[in-house]
Amino acid sequence: MSDNLPQSPAEAGRVAGAELGFGMRFFRSHGWKMALWFFCLLLPLWGFAVLVGELHEKDVFAFDSLLLNALHGFATPGRDHFFVLMSKLGYLWGVIPLDVIILLWLAATKRFRPGLFFGVAVIGSAILNIAAKTYFARVRPDLWLSIAPETSYSFPSGHAMGSATLATAVILLCWRTRARWPITIVATAFALLVSVSRIYLGVHFPSDILAGWLAAIAWVVGMHELIIRRAVIPEA
Repeated sequence: MSDNLPQSPAEAGRVAGAELGFGMRFFRSHGWKMALWFFCLLLPLWGFAVLVGELHEKDVFAFDSLLLNALHGFATPGRDHFFVLMSKLGYLWGVIPLDVIILLWLAATKRFRPGLFFGVAVIGSAILNIAAKTYFARVRPDLWLSIAPETSYSFPSGHAMGSATLATAVILLCWRTRARWPITIVATAFALLVSVSRIYLGVHFPSDILAGWLAAIAWVVGMHELIIRRAVIPEA
């Protein structure tokens, strides 16, 4: 496998240029399809956000507060440390470094189409999350004083989207290998623990997590279908 890696800075530059050229040809041919899928995903997110807001106002959306209080009652100092760690692994300590490492490895080994898919999946998911948070501007839960407070908006959960995006993309990339089931189990467990940590810490409603999962999975599967399975990319 290491024989495929660039052996010099000049070769690394050529590989990076080839990856960039591949991506530019894809965007010229299929960028409008990506943009269409992006905005199509905002519509169900908008509908979900409106529904959740109305049900909260009518006090009939009980599972959000029930799950928050249930996990808070489960708290101990040891569990506090564990879920704070999982929360950190779900962003700066884990998901972001893994995203960068996987993307660089795919590019360095000249897996241009998988590399393009992974980059679009990760970056597009992050942009979708930022756009949705800014638009919906949902405040975070305030049922108790969190040991890891957050000040940004709540809906949808960025940690849930980031970990689910990474997990789904890795599973799809490895699906035709013999390691697909171990990877699926580990990736799914990681995304679940990261997401549960956000509820346990009291910084997200469960509905924020659910919306993050659904948006991430829909975006990644859509990009996989377009980039890996469907798109014909013109030659240089």
